[in-house]
Amino acid sequence: MAIPLLRGALNLLKWGLCAVGGVALILAAMIATPLQRPPELHSVSDSVKIVDFSTMPPLERFQARDGTWIGFRHYASKGAPTGRGAIFIHGSSGSSGTVNHALTHAIAEHGVETWALDMRGHGGSGTRGDIGYVGQLEDDLVDFVAVVRKSAPDLPLTLIGHSAGAGFSLRVAATPIMQDMFVRTVLLAPYLGYDAPTNKPHSGGWANADIPRFLGLAALRKLGIDCCSQLPVLAFAVPPNYDKVLVSTYSDRLMRNFATRGYRLDFPAVAHPMTIFGAAEDEMMISAKYAETVQALKPSVDVKMLDGINHMGIVTNPKAVSAIAEDIATRGAGQS
Repeated sequence: MAIPLLRGALNLLKWGLCAVGGVALILAAMIATPLQRPPELHSVSDSVKIVDFSTMPPLERFQARDGTWIGFRHYASKGAPTGRGAIFIHGSSGSSGTVNHALTHAIAEHGVETWALDMRGHGGSGTRGDIGYVGQLEDDLVDFVAVVRKSAPDLPLTLIGHSAGAGFSLRVAATPIMQDMFVRTVLLAPYLGYDAPTNKPHSGGWANADIPRFLGLAALRKLGIDCCSQLPVLAFAVPPNYDKVLVSTYSDRLMRNFATRGYRLDFPAVAHPMTIFGAAEDEMMISAKYAETVQALKPSVDVKMLDGINHMGIVTNPKAVSAIAEDIATRGAGQS
């Protein structure tokens, strides 16, 4: 009697080990799938041609809590002072020193003291294309606001984000610890997450995700195994040989952090005024769906559309830049 039972138990163990081994092989194969970089998206790379970089302030740095040096640029306010400040978060692949300079310079020219941050993993901040853990970008932003407060302790701050940086800004606006740091959030052509109805496939050709690797890593996390998150899972359509200026790939943990926690989760949690500017000719987003998507979750969010503007034009086109800078200069103290 004991021998058949023992044989049955051994058979169950054998098949159980086979199943575990099979799952491990499948996950290993998924994670090993190579990431494919999309071809250059000229609507992005051509945007640099209309930006005057001669007025760009120098890159400065502060030390984050882990000792890493994080880059930023400070735009002193000019013209009639507004008593307002702004912190700008660039889009995917970019930095404070890319084409969004056209907008940050214009905001400062409208009397708003402005800071543009190199998010960790970009520009002059940390390891390009990677971070240490999900949540580190929020920690960096808290540390940066503390630096800003040394010279501007009472200045009302508006948080501004473009594209993926707008998705991260939404994440920040929905986080209780950060809601007191900013009086208002402005999202420019925001990327609201992979499941948002405002997205075009592959972001209009800008981004290519390694879906098997992403799913494999997600499955490991479900099993309590948080490994290999430094591997790249997202590639961008940056021009060849531009890796010193733009970030060409994101690790799994950077991609997950530089985004919303989920737009359905974040919008209802926003407690201060928020405005979205959409680009009517956006080649990456379906801007016409911003209002219905967002206001179904948070009716108080103000949604504006800029006609004749594409995704990068929202931070470079003089018409868009002027409209956004004027809005931030006149509504930056928290007005809805």
